[in-house]
Amino acid sequence: MKASPQMQARLLDLVDLDTTVNQLAHRLRTLPEQTDIDRMEARLPALQEAVVRTGTEVSDLQREVARAEAAVQLVRDRAARDRQRLESGTGSAKDLQALQHELESLGRRQGVLEDEELEVMERAESAEAAEREARGALDEHSARLAELRAVRDEKAAAIEAEKAEVEGGRTALTAELPADLLALYERLRAQLGSGAAALQQRRCGGCRLDINAVDLGRIRAAAEDEVLRCEECGRILVRTPESGL
Repeated sequence: MKASPQMQARLLDLVDLDTTVNQLAHRLRTLPEQTDIDRMEARLPALQEAVVRTGTEVSDLQREVARAEAAVQLVRDRAARDRQRLESGTGSAKDLQALQHELESLGRRQGVLEDEELEVMERAESAEAAEREARGALDEHSARLAELRAVRDEKAAAIEAEKAEVEGGRTALTAELPADLLALYERLRAQLGSGAAALQQRRCGGCRLDINAVDLGRIRAAAEDEVLRCEECGRILVRTPESGL
């Protein structure tokens, strides 16, 4: 294959551009914020579940409080009616005595129910505090997660813009290269990670191995427009003023 020394030298510019694109793609994949985002997103379901669980407990206890209040009120209403009948003096002495006993029984029952009501109310207050804490933790977590996502997106956008600019330069450069030279470069790049390397101080810049004397002799004898390959790694070997030939 033949290509002018100038076109061969442009392959090294293409290598630099491809290296930059790969570095930018790596930066995009390894943004430090993404690690924190992944960790926080993994924890998010547990925080959401805690809010649902504590909210359900609060609702259950509020219904229990309502039932306890209703039971206490029922006893109070019954006692109020009995007291009214007792105070009116209507009925026989036996009936009035029975009312008095019932009032005493209702009083004891009311005391028990009020104690139960107080205990349920205390449990409800504790549950409400737990729900507030769970919601606070979720809100704080969500706010921090939103901040991290915003920072990540801002950094990613900047990297994407830089990558697009470099890729635009690559497109312009590849348009200058001979089709056969570019095709060889792209095939080698797919196989080796880079398609060309400079010959520097009698060493291949791709595999970093020294060129033996026989191959150096072949390189010296080759025409300037002959496209050479490294015998070790197979990359296009571009001669430069620093080749040491």
